[in-house]
Amino acid sequence: MLTTPLIETSALSKRFGRSTALDGLDLHVAEGEVHGFLGPNGAGKSTTIRVLLGLIRPTGGRASVFGLDPWAEATAIHRDVAYVPGDVSLWPSLTGGEAIDLLTSLRGGSDPALRADLIEQFELDPRKKARTYSKGNRQKVALIAAFARRARLYIFDEPSSGLDPVMEAVFRQEVERVRGEGATVLLSSHVLSEVEQLCDRVTIIREGRVVESGSLDDLRHLSRTSFRVAGVADAAAVRALAGVHDVRVSESAVEFESDSDAIPTVLAALAAQGATAVTAAPASLESLFLRHYSVTR
Repeated sequence: MLTTPLIETSALSKRFGRSTALDGLDLHVAEGEVHGFLGPNGAGKSTTIRVLLGLIRPTGGRASVFGLDPWAEATAIHRDVAYVPGDVSLWPSLTGGEAIDLLTSLRGGSDPALRADLIEQFELDPRKKARTYSKGNRQKVALIAAFARRARLYIFDEPSSGLDPVMEAVFRQEVERVRGEGATVLLSSHVLSEVEQLCDRVTIIREGRVVESGSLDDLRHLSRTSFRVAGVADAAAVRALAGVHDVRVSESAVEFESDSDAIPTVLAALAAQGATAVTAAPASLESLFLRHYSVTR
C-alpha cells in the first residue's frame, strides 16, 4: 500500500534575485528511513533544508513535512523535528549544559537519563562556557540537544563537521538508535562513507535538481565495477570489450571499469585469456557521486 512520504517536495524552486538555488527539485523521504542528501556546496542542499524548516519561502512548487506546509505551519512541524546545522553557533556566556537545556526546552525538554548518557558518550564537559568550545565541541552540544529528546524527524546538515573519528562513530550509533525507534532521518553530508553506512536511500542533487535517487543497491546498479587483473598479456583485447572503460596498464596488472551488465562477458573473456588473478570492487557511492560532479559536463 502506498503511503504519503514524510518529506515531499514537488517542482520546488527558490531564486535569490537572479540566482537560482532550487530548480524544480523533487525529493521524497519515506517514514522510518535514513535518507542521504548529497551534493557539493552550492547544489541547493541547505536551501532545501531551510525550506523544509519553514525558514524561507519557496519561489515555486510545493513542500510538505508530516503532510503540512512548512511555511504556513512551521510551529507544528518544529515540535517533532530535531535539526543540527553544519556550523553551530552558541550563546557564548552559557555553559554547554545550559545551551543543551535551552535547545531541548524548545521541544518540551530533554529526557534526563538520555541527556546524561549522551554527554558521556560524546565526551563533552557541560560545565564549560560555550565561548571556550572548539568547533567540534559546539557540534557535540547541538547533537546532544537533538538526540536528548525523541523526535519524529531528524534533519542533519553536515552533522559530523568538526568531529573526530571516535565521535563520528558515536553519531552513527545514535542515528542507528533513533532509526530503530522508528524515527526518520534526512542526512546531508559530504562524508560518503558515512552515508553508505547509514542510509537506506540517497538523493544526489546538482544545481538545484535531482540527478539520482534510490536505494544504494539501485544506484550501484547504475555505476561501474572496478577490476584489477593479473596475467593478461593483451590489454588491447580488454580495451576492445564492450562495456569496458578507462583501461590502465601497469607492469603487474591491467585495471579498468566495467558496466554492470557487461560483467559476465568480461569475466568470460578474462578467463579465456588466462588471467591468473582478478580483483573486483563493487561500485561505491563515491564513484557514482564523482560521475555526476566530474569536470566533464
